[in-house]
Amino acid sequence: QVQLVESGGGLVQAGGSLRLSCAASGRTFSSYAMGWFRQAPGKEREFVAAISWSGGITNYADSVKGRFTISRDNAKNTEYLQMNSLKPEDTAVYVCAAGLIPPTRQAMGVIRNYDYWGQGTQVTVSS
Repeated sequence: QVQLVESGGGLVQAGGSLRLSCAASGRTFSSYAMGWFRQAPGKEREFVAAISWSGGITNYADSVKGRFTISRDNAKNTEYLQMNSLKPEDTAVYVCAAGLIPPTRQAMGVIRNYDYWGQGTQVTVSS
């Protein structure tokens, strides 16, 4: 069992930055691929970024490539999402997720492959 708690969301102006954190409980955090997803009002949950259990493989949605960076610290049971050059269309609830997923970009981008989900943190980008 893995429990996930996000933090770091907030209100920021367009062009600004935020860093999200996802703290995980459980002694097997390093075994899980970790991902970030987001859901805007009236829209389906969408993939943002993912990182393999070792941190060696990452995957990003086209909409955030070059602006967002995912990372993890297995010693701290925490993953991060550094978000730069934020746009109003990035406004959403950001949710972290964990799953025992093969370390391939394709597999880590599939929402149904994730078993554990956090509650989410709101990110609002004003224009």
